[in-house]
Amino acid sequence: MTRYRMTPGDAAWLHMDRATNHMIVNSVMWFDEPMDWDAVRAVVQDRIVERFPRFSQRVLDLPTSIWWEDDADFDLDNHLHHAALPSPGGRAELERYLSGLLHAPLPTSKPLWELHLIDGYNGRGSAIVSRLHHCIADGVALMRVMMSLTDDADEADEADVLDAVQGRRSGILPSFAHLAGTVAETVAGNLVHPSRVVDSVRDGASAALTLTKLLAMPPDANTALRGRAGLNKQVVWSDPTPLRKVSAAAHAAGVTVNDLVLAAVSGALRAYLAREDGHSPDIRAIMPVNLRPLDEPLPAELGNRFGLAFLTLPVSIDDPQQRLVEVCRRSTAIKHSPEGLVTFEVLGVTGRTPYAVEQLIVDVFASKGTAVMTNVPGPRRAVFLAGRKVRGTIGWPPVSGNMSTGLSIISYDGELIIGLMTDTGLVPDPQFILAEIQREIADLIQVEDATAEQPSVAGPVTSSQH
Repeated sequence: MTRYRMTPGDAAWLHMDRATNHMIVNSVMWFDEPMDWDAVRAVVQDRIVERFPRFSQRVLDLPTSIWWEDDADFDLDNHLHHAALPSPGGRAELERYLSGLLHAPLPTSKPLWELHLIDGYNGRGSAIVSRLHHCIADGVALMRVMMSLTDDADEADEADVLDAVQGRRSGILPSFAHLAGTVAETVAGNLVHPSRVVDSVRDGASAALTLTKLLAMPPDANTALRGRAGLNKQVVWSDPTPLRKVSAAAHAAGVTVNDLVLAAVSGALRAYLAREDGHSPDIRAIMPVNLRPLDEPLPAELGNRFGLAFLTLPVSIDDPQQRLVEVCRRSTAIKHSPEGLVTFEVLGVTGRTPYAVEQLIVDVFASKGTAVMTNVPGPRRAVFLAGRKVRGTIGWPPVSGNMSTGLSIISYDGELIIGLMTDTGLVPDPQFILAEIQREIADLIQVEDATAEQPSVAGPVTSSQH
């Protein structure tokens, strides 16, 4: 039976699984019309299973190494689950259905993915829920995999990027100094990363300094958003917002779309913490930094190609415009730092350490943030799957350690959708946060629209990207 060694970075994501937080990327796409599930099955077989071997391979986790192994008993039907929503079959029912899946791990006896084919969405429509383990690929790659199901895969792969801030052997825990040296040497010798940060990480000293700063970073503020994670999770997502309005407001303010949305998120978290704790300190978001060229085809082996950056959200700032200015300043600083590259290499080193050491490293880094926030590009125009128009889509990043909250920003067909996943025991009311995010976005759009109509008396907030 053919085996393929798992990369250390992918192994790190495999071993981040906890009973309370599974490393599964969950997503959903919905349709106004009923689907022909036989046609969908044929598309999945042709465009995912046949194209990407990981979808027909199981994980063989041995004490000394981890492998992808061809599953001799692979049966596509074992990964397709048919369901129907209870009446009236609206978004609330679909959210509850998906939330009910989140506590369940994917069976390790077969390839680590599944699709739920759902009838009765909004009466006569359909939905497809996907659950794919993070060890298969990162969120950007998995979005492209799901979009490859569509009838015009080339169109689906044309991404509307919102410039997101984006060994298993016995032994002893390596010292942080040794870990820093290993990462520094690896980063210094890697010349295939985006040119905007190559100069800042070309020498090992810069990488080591960045890692030292990350390790010295204290745990994040103790708020109502933090605590011991439980088994039960819930997901919600927003009404769509026209992307052109958000883009116009961001352009008028001289910031990115991502900056504007993160300023709105900061305002929403401020309101939530004020209600729950009586005060609203700044908190950190852990944000994926994509290192995969979006203009190149996905490799058949997929895998993870991203690092992590820690963005301190200005939750403590009361004025929305000042929050926007500060988000822009902080996110711009991250874009020009080697943080993403360094953490990418840390994940690779982590995947080569004993399991207990991996868990310790994960806990150290997870303690430094409160939420995972990701910005995944979707197609600019509507796409079709098995002849049916995809009306909308959203996904959620998994969270590690004892983190409670995952937030996603997705653009599709000229619309922006926000998704929120929370630990039910720690954050039982995600709808409040989601409603506040939408209100904050609407207020920022109105303010910038009004400002754009007035004569300019000062230059806009500057940003390195638009």
